[in-house]
Amino acid sequence: MKTYSISEVANELNLTVYTLRYYDKEGLMPFVERTASGTRLFKKSDIDALKIIECLKSTGMPIKEIKNFIDWCSDGDSTLQQRYDMFLERKATVEAQMEELKKTMSIIDHKCSYYKTALDAGTEDIHKNNKIEINH
Repeated sequence: MKTYSISEVANELNLTVYTLRYYDKEGLMPFVERTASGTRLFKKSDIDALKIIECLKSTGMPIKEIKNFIDWCSDGDSTLQQRYDMFLERKATVEAQMEELKKTMSIIDHKCSYYKTALDAGTEDIHKNNKIEINH
């Protein structure tokens, strides 16, 4: 079975070696095997698990809660409901984030249009008589 070094995994996931060591220290990588000298040996499945960790982190989930998830995975089938519920909660969180981003994008689109019109006219005066609303 092919194994990967910590630097290879860091490059693959666009993380730093320091971040991976931190994850290990926080108990997020109990699945990673080590040699007798302590060198971490990552398998493809470990990289896949780290991708899930990064996904959860990108939703704003705290490391402590990600650790709970890792522990649940280690506990096996008895925690399937907890893991399912956690992902439903993450889904709702991401959906709310997406809605906020859509609102933000709407404002940015509006301002791009505003400035494009002003640039085409050579002046912002074209907008003087129009009330510009931030929240439209």
